[in-house]
Amino acid sequence: MALDRQKKAQNIDETVELLRSAKLTVIAQYSGTSVKSMQQLRRKSSEDGTKVKVIKNRLFKKALDSDQKYKDIDTAVFTGQLLFAFNSQDEVAPAQSLAKFAKEEPQIEFVGGLNSDGQFLSAHDISVLASLPSKDQLRAQLIGTINAPLSGFVNVLAGNVRGVLNVLNARSEQLN
Repeated sequence: MALDRQKKAQNIDETVELLRSAKLTVIAQYSGTSVKSMQQLRRKSSEDGTKVKVIKNRLFKKALDSDQKYKDIDTAVFTGQLLFAFNSQDEVAPAQSLAKFAKEEPQIEFVGGLNSDGQFLSAHDISVLASLPSKDQLRAQLIGTINAPLSGFVNVLAGNVRGVLNVLNARSEQLN
């Protein structure tokens, strides 16, 4: 379906706003993916704040041209049927959402990504980001790491008390 000038300008403006607010934008090919699967991807991705959009490559290139921090991006990679995943809250969530979905739909392939500094990330870089733990998992690991020495110290202190109790219990059993 052809878009008129007004809709194209609106799409470009919306894309520019998404790019400016996104901490990471992931670009992936989706050719061969059914409409039902794309709707499922959008639904699942929105749970972690990721917005998945299909934007015409020409319009996306115009959106990139309108922002100076993306002026050095080689736009030759923007060919074929591409989808764009934006997230303004988490740096890793778009990559993780698409990687998780790509396990069910193997035709989804990373093309690359754009970080908030305007740098282009390769498909390999995006795959590495997708394998990182989420923010909540990292926080839990940090808390566990901080808690481990304290737990060990408490166990050492409690061990002495347990030792004394064991000696007293053994002595009381000897007397009985």
